[in-house]
Formats: sequence, structure tokens, C-alpha cells
Amino acid sequence: MQPLHFAGVELYFEDLPVAVAFYRQVLGLEISDQAEGHYARFLSGSGFLCLERKGSENYPSRDKAVIFFEVADLAETLKAIGPERVVQSTPGQRDRPGWAVLHDPEGHNILLLEKARP
Repeated sequence: MQPLHFAGVELYFEDLPVAVAFYRQVLGLEISDQAEGHYARFLSGSGFLCLERKGSENYPSRDKAVIFFEVADLAETLKAIGPERVVQSTPGQRDRPGWAVLHDPEGHNILLLEKARP
């Protein structure tokens, strides 16, 4: 088998417009492709994040999902997002990066990892 290359992740939402607004306004992602009422796709680094309206797919998945984003400065990112959105966080240590979890409008976990410093 040839090695797999990560392409992207898709999440399903009951209220797609609210989800799209959250990922645009709170996380600052830009839409790269969209079919109104069906899906919105955001590019991020080497992959994509697609938000799709629940029920529009013919091969549904379980709801458990975590999205990981790497950030240069966790404290600054959390300040910009708003500390009231943080569910849990751990400051970085010498051998481990800091991280924080927040939820999107339908409760999917978004885990922000602080980029390791050289």
C-alpha cells in the first residue's frame, strides 16, 4: 500500500450558516468553495476543512470529531478568540507545546496547539 497523504476533514452541521459564521468570524478562516445550503470549504495549510449540512450526504458518519490547528502564539490567539470560548487549556512546558480546546456552535472540539519553538 502506498502512503496516504492527508487531504482534509469534513464535519456535519444542523445549522450550516451558524457554523460557517463561526469558522469565518471566530477562527478567521476564508471560504475557498461553497454551495449555499449544502457545504462550505475552507483551506488551511496543506489540507481543507469542509462544513456540510447534515442529511445532505448519503454516507453519514458518527458525530465524534476533533479538529487540530497549529498556532504560533497560543496566549495571543486565545486573547483574540476570547477567553470565554475556551473549554480547557494547558500552558506549554519545555518539552510539550501548550494547547487549548474550544467548541464550535454544534459542540465539535477544536484543539489549538502551540507551535513548538526551536
